[in-house]
Amino acid sequence: MLLMLVFLTALPAAAVEKPAERDAPWVALHLLGHQNDADLETIERQLPDLTARGVNVLVLEVDYGFEFRSHPELRIAEKVITHAGARRFVTACRKRGIRVIPQFQSFGHQSWAKETWPLLTKYPAFDLTPGAFPQNEGIYCREWDPLNPRVYEVVYALIDEIVDAFDADALHVGMDEVFLIGHDAAPSTKGKDPAEVFARAVNDMYAHVVRKRRLQMIMWGDRLIDAERYDYGEWEASKNNTWPAIYLIPKDIIIADWHYEPRDSYPSLPLFLDKGFRVLPTSYKDVEASRKLIEYGQGLNRPGILGHLFTSWTKLEKLAEWPPLVANAGFVKPRATAAAPAESGSR
Repeated sequence: MLLMLVFLTALPAAAVEKPAERDAPWVALHLLGHQNDADLETIERQLPDLTARGVNVLVLEVDYGFEFRSHPELRIAEKVITHAGARRFVTACRKRGIRVIPQFQSFGHQSWAKETWPLLTKYPAFDLTPGAFPQNEGIYCREWDPLNPRVYEVVYALIDEIVDAFDADALHVGMDEVFLIGHDAAPSTKGKDPAEVFARAVNDMYAHVVRKRRLQMIMWGDRLIDAERYDYGEWEASKNNTWPAIYLIPKDIIIADWHYEPRDSYPSLPLFLDKGFRVLPTSYKDVEASRKLIEYGQGLNRPGILGHLFTSWTKLEKLAEWPPLVANAGFVKPRATAAAPAESGSR
């Protein structure tokens, strides 16, 4: 029954395509730790340097760093991003030709080290592993329960406030590095197919973000890659059997396919393209690895490669001086125009 429901919710919808996607490759920078108006003003002062570097997209990870009105108890700090601050920032970015895409980390990454984020501290019943792992010992990160509908009653309200404040036409929903589906301490998913559970989580987010709000939806791709077939390891690919969800989710989701080490090839890029997804290759701090990933993606000469996303996973002081961006932004070329191969349906 669950599999049938997943297939029903995964029926394709019309892609939400924006002018920036059609006209130019994305030279995108992911920003972490900028969670109040003063932080946004600091970024704003650096916009001329970013545009000079070629950046035309900022993926701003907001998470709980927002002045939520629907759930003020979920603000992560006293000083957070306000509605007015978000609007001011977006206006400044648009004047520079930069698109702002907010991110709300979903499902996984609900904690870091011993600190658990507000959703699961204020609503402990939303925890996938309630009462287990004191101080988060023995796990990577806490995760919310994707089968609890009350989670989404709250999360959708948070997303709506962020999207409206940033006047966004896209949302990055995260969903990477999910490891606790089916764990003995996860009663709602114990004994269930991890792929079906993960696909349902993706499709529930898609229903709100794309079908209702008419936004582009971006997510990390690691849980959709079979680690037994693709030699990426358990972080960049799935060893916990979530990967068959790739067949159960809509193909107009943009996959941010992240790989941080230098390799001769990155076969997950054509994997996602052949399945019908658009792909945003994503790199980290290794300059050589960033270059190799860009060159591999560009060498595919496929229109589904949208450009490149540079991540830092730290709060950068001088955004335009991030070494991979400095060294490699210029290698992101205009997108191919030839038609991509049709989905074959084979594994």
